[in-house]
Amino acid sequence: MKRALPFVGSRVVKTGVAVFLTAWICNLLNWPPVFAVITAIVTLEPTVADSIKKGIVRFPASAIGSFYAVLFISLFGNSPITYTFAAVFTIATCFRLKLHAGLLVATLTAVAMVEVIHSNFVVSFFIRLGTTTTGLVVSTIVNMFVLPPDYTKEIVEVMSKARRQTGEIISKVFKDILNNKHEEDAVDIEMIQKLDKKLFNIETLIRFQQEESKFHPMVGNEKERFQEARRHLQDLRLIHYHLDNLVHTQLKCPAWSHNENEIILEAVAALEQTMSNQSSYNRGDHIRRFNKLMELFWEDNEEITKKNDKHPTRFPPELIILYELLSIYKLVIRYYTKK
Repeated sequence: MKRALPFVGSRVVKTGVAVFLTAWICNLLNWPPVFAVITAIVTLEPTVADSIKKGIVRFPASAIGSFYAVLFISLFGNSPITYTFAAVFTIATCFRLKLHAGLLVATLTAVAMVEVIHSNFVVSFFIRLGTTTTGLVVSTIVNMFVLPPDYTKEIVEVMSKARRQTGEIISKVFKDILNNKHEEDAVDIEMIQKLDKKLFNIETLIRFQQEESKFHPMVGNEKERFQEARRHLQDLRLIHYHLDNLVHTQLKCPAWSHNENEIILEAVAALEQTMSNQSSYNRGDHIRRFNKLMELFWEDNEEITKKNDKHPTRFPPELIILYELLSIYKLVIRYYTKK
């Protein structure tokens, strides 16, 4: 079922719920809700694990901010120097104690408290600790039980896009090499960099899902899909590595015959089709093309050793290109092999 408001994601809904509950609890206790609400908003992380980890850091950081606010307002009153010292000392102390995740909340708490504290400094300090605790606890509970994070579907979708993108890059890079455009085309490098960013995005999503599984364990098909996605990511990352090697290696135009060029182009076109549409993958055809390329690789290797009395100090372009292509072929076989 589609959402009535497609721009409202699960985190937006959870933020609204966390803010409402936090403000409601603070009103029941006659505490000013603003500090608790700020804490609740900032504490709502992509995963429950992150909410808990950063919440543990943000509580002492907020206590530090509250302490400095109370200290300097008791010394200087409501003055510009109070805001300055409260902010600077809070930042310095949090940085020194490595409470980086709580730095923002602590600083906001410190400067906001200056405006509202007029008397009963000690009571105000403990009320701020109470509101901070309320915001942390409520946002963590909401994150855990209200629309719990599930990145499996997003991982599969982004992985599919990365697979198709990989097929396009394979075709582009090898065709440029065979058409002697390798040295002059910067588009290949740009495409490789875009793929790298997409793979990094998948790695982040997988990390989120892995942490989330500590609180909401995956079972059945969901667990299998996640494990398969991790294997696919590893294979795509290795294919990216081989493509990156080709793009950043200086290669002269390979001295292949027309027939040999056709064999390689056919193999590259089949790879692109396979990566673009996984239903077109045929293991038998794939292995047949792989064996053809392997024969070509050993033929080139034999010719090189015949022509040279000693082994060459550099690998010729033919061997480099075929080695990388064969490596990619093996990885594609592994990508489509279910375990």
